[in-house]
Amino acid sequence: MNYVLETNNLCKSYKHFKALNGLSMHIPFGSIYGIVGRNGAGKTTLIRLICGLQKPTEGEYKLYGISNTNKNISKSRRRMGAVVETPSIYLDMSAEDNLKQQYKIIGLPSYDGIDDILKLVGLENTGSKKAKNFSLGMKQRLGIAIALCADPDFLVLDEPINGLDPQGIIEIRELILRLNQERQITVLISSHILDELSKLATHYGFIDGGRIIKEISAKELEAAARKCLLMEVTDVKALSRVLDRLGVEYKILSEEKANVYAKLNISNIAMELAKENAEIISVTEKDESLESFYVELIGGGTHNG
Repeated sequence: MNYVLETNNLCKSYKHFKALNGLSMHIPFGSIYGIVGRNGAGKTTLIRLICGLQKPTEGEYKLYGISNTNKNISKSRRRMGAVVETPSIYLDMSAEDNLKQQYKIIGLPSYDGIDDILKLVGLENTGSKKAKNFSLGMKQRLGIAIALCADPDFLVLDEPINGLDPQGIIEIRELILRLNQERQITVLISSHILDELSKLATHYGFIDGGRIIKEISAKELEAAARKCLLMEVTDVKALSRVLDRLGVEYKILSEEKANVYAKLNISNIAMELAKENAEIISVTEKDESLESFYVELIGGGTHNG
């Protein structure tokens, strides 16, 4: 498989703190690669390294097969666009003037293509309205528009939907999918909103303690995410005793709820529970989500950031 980005044993230390600790990852061409991890896991540090904003302490990465130690890495990096942390926009300028400014910065000879980019990100009708009067979602789309000025085929987005309202989230999601599907742009996206990430990503990298602990495609995740029954009962300890007798796999979620990974005869379970002076309140079929897969993999705790 061909990779846009490969990292090999990447480390980044700040005095006594290791932000990255032997991180290896593989982003296939044409993918939307979602990087998943809690706050402080190393997501933003990784993004800053591959964008050339910082240098690794150890290890290496390759962009389009070119190592970061190779003098030609700057040519590879020109094929990247990035929005890291907050969009770099001029608040007193219109969307069009922001793009003109970016064209000047990167040395493009004419303003051809600006109208197309504004249309692509849904900002073609903003006229002379200054960016400071834009909604948060519009500012985020303008940040992406600026990143698209150099016509990249690899786009890096750090928390692009953070703080957006539901409409803003939908607009960013649709834009990312359009860039990927219509323009064949490979996207690396970090987001702590896992439900939203699951609507976009074709591949995932789970990061914890500065290293990737698992890489998995969306198809593999779908196969791994087992169907289960969410059972709510009056006494979960009684339920666990019944399920233990039946040799059924389950996971206790709270004092009343458990996930059960088996097809059950609910009437029989109800009868067995009655012997334990307990009863069923509700039974719901559900699929394990990206979030529950992540929590199981990382081992609980907070899962944002």
